[in-house]
Amino acid sequence: MGINVDLSVKIGSKTLPNPVGVASGTFGYGSEYEKLLDLSCVGAIFTKAVTLSPRGGNDMPRIIETPSGMLNSIGLANVGVDRFVSEKMPYLKTLPCAVVANVAGSTEDEYHQVVQKLEATDGLWGYEINVSCPNVKEGGLAFGTDPKQVERLTASLRKQTARPLIVKLTPNVTDITAIAKAAQTGGADAVSLINTLVGMVIDVKNKKTVLAAKTGGLSGPAVRPVGVALTYRVCRAVSIPVIGMGGISNADDALQYMLAGASAIQIGTANFIDPQAPHKVLEGIREYCERNKIETVGGLRSLIQ
Repeated sequence: MGINVDLSVKIGSKTLPNPVGVASGTFGYGSEYEKLLDLSCVGAIFTKAVTLSPRGGNDMPRIIETPSGMLNSIGLANVGVDRFVSEKMPYLKTLPCAVVANVAGSTEDEYHQVVQKLEATDGLWGYEINVSCPNVKEGGLAFGTDPKQVERLTASLRKQTARPLIVKLTPNVTDITAIAKAAQTGGADAVSLINTLVGMVIDVKNKKTVLAAKTGGLSGPAVRPVGVALTYRVCRAVSIPVIGMGGISNADDALQYMLAGASAIQIGTANFIDPQAPHKVLEGIREYCERNKIETVGGLRSLIQ
């Protein structure tokens, strides 16, 4: 007789029903998938980025397939926080899963204004802070490349909300553990990683870059070994939960992250290929735990050193 596996994951003061989330930018605002997937199997939807003002995104073309992955330069296209609250939240708050707003900005003040507006609405489980955005007041370098900026931004946002605060880390740094520690010191309840790797594709026939923005973010199976390695490092550098992502296509991929120390995972590019991927991954994690007599998903983190 199989054991009853506890799939819940505690982050900050709240609990996710299970460890399988869908990554920001790959699942829209949830309604795009409602006829393709039973959303009750999703632990959390991480929404498209929410910025202070609406963004049209980068020029076309802004997405291309690469070997074992894809490159995108969408440019944080979104409806802006006011329309997110008025047009998207009424639907999102009806969903059976947790809803986490991915928050982005080009200055610290923009992050604050977005969170302030979101705090006034109910139905949100928490926030994922995208620190891969360029800080226009600091010469355009991404917030997430400077530990001091990450700590300061996290600490100031911590004062604004009691909801779980998750800082999403970029892999495009020398030492990702320094950034993770800064987020923890600033009061983050968790960190999520990895965001996409910077990449470029060149059309050799026409002698020009394929993407209009020249570079884009690499995601998909090609980045999984990088994501697992960085997750392993970060899990041993901080005491807060880590949410792993990058190239997860099936349960074995997800289990690699969880065995590396992640408390939860996010599925991104795989949603475009198989909308049923979150359900299949969740059942695969459950079956693995049952087979190995692991009573809680948290028990996976202690299996390797």
